[in-house]
Amino acid sequence: MPTRSLPRSVSELLASFRPCFTAPTFEVFCALTVGFWAQPHAHTVTGMLTAAGLSATWHHARAHRFFSKARWSADQLGLVLLDLILGLLVPADVPVRLVVDDTLFRRSGRKVHGAAWHHDPLGVGRGAIAWGNNWVVVGVLVDLPFIPHRSVCLPILARLWWPGHTPGRLELAVELVTVICGHLDDRRVDLVCDGAYAGKALRQLPRQVTVTTRLRADAALYRLPGPRRAHQRGRPPTKGARLPELHRLAGMTSTPFALHTASLYGTRRTLAVAGFTCLWPSVFGARPVHVTLLRDPSAPDSFDLALVSTDLAATPVQLVERYATRWPVEVCFRDARQDVGVGQARNRTRLAVQRTVPFGLVCFSLAVVWYATCGHHPADLAARRARSPWYHTKHAPSTADMLAKLRRVLIAAQYRPGQPWTPTLPEILQVQAAWAAAAA
Repeated sequence: MPTRSLPRSVSELLASFRPCFTAPTFEVFCALTVGFWAQPHAHTVTGMLTAAGLSATWHHARAHRFFSKARWSADQLGLVLLDLILGLLVPADVPVRLVVDDTLFRRSGRKVHGAAWHHDPLGVGRGAIAWGNNWVVVGVLVDLPFIPHRSVCLPILARLWWPGHTPGRLELAVELVTVICGHLDDRRVDLVCDGAYAGKALRQLPRQVTVTTRLRADAALYRLPGPRRAHQRGRPPTKGARLPELHRLAGMTSTPFALHTASLYGTRRTLAVAGFTCLWPSVFGARPVHVTLLRDPSAPDSFDLALVSTDLAATPVQLVERYATRWPVEVCFRDARQDVGVGQARNRTRLAVQRTVPFGLVCFSLAVVWYATCGHHPADLAARRARSPWYHTKHAPSTADMLAKLRRVLIAAQYRPGQPWTPTLPEILQVQAAWAAAAA
């Protein structure tokens, strides 16, 4: 697909990234980004070049050098994308909602930089341990009007986690969030993460960040320190008496559960919720935290889920709903791998490996931004349901639908009336393949 006639909506989005590159490198960036979107098959580096319609014009080394040797920063790319997301999809007076998690992209070959054996939660049996690159990803949560039942996670920054060679996953996540906070100045950030990211390194986050995560069942919690008595000698206490274990707290009458209705995963549910403020010194030090316990209304005691948050102003129901917004990052990883094609490149060198997945995630988020601002039409969903009438419960466009719409717009821009050039046979076959993928 030649990049000489891009739609204006696409070219304006790509122009935002011009300061990240030199002029020649920016040309390659635009070509590979369009090729990434237009490629319905394997998203290898040469696959992107072929889908961009430049395989007969550029040597493939030019595309490979973009990832392995060119001077550009994946972090800068993600921060420009963050500005686009906040400027177009997030109101200026609301906190920035971030979610962090890690995912595995399977690789083959012993010479792939950063590859190691990792647990794959999607694997079964022997497949639960896989060879590949593990990435810690930070995404922005946005609410799109045409997807009313859940938020959408748009990944912006990623770090390669290589056990024994890089810092741990939590340290990498803190590094990424710190980079984002430095770019946002004093704007408030609400971070949501899984229990695997509850550790001492969270103390290094800027004060503008509130953290909501899952609480370990064996967490050692303490009461807040009491007031200093008159004429008391020595330094003031940093913590009060230790609280009982969570399962005992949940069964005590001093921890009353109340029925509340919360919106979780697109449905309204009634939950028994209890909350209290305390200290978790092993993770947050002397910073007070709010603990929320949840259980089924019919359960006599104990709890089903325990959450902890540094946001003391939020109610327990708000914290429960905030933690439920962590799930879109799992949907994002699934879509990025299976629908968009992130992680399919087969490069092996250090810079190429460190850049290709972040580049693919940026392309994924940028496609959703384009659809949300320029591509959505109410008839899209009706047309999709007409082509696939067995989707009885489909009520919102998927990532595959968004990408198919973007491909159709890119294809239409190449064949405008009055163009002097005639499409070649490879270009015709590429269009047919793209339409077949969109109709699948």
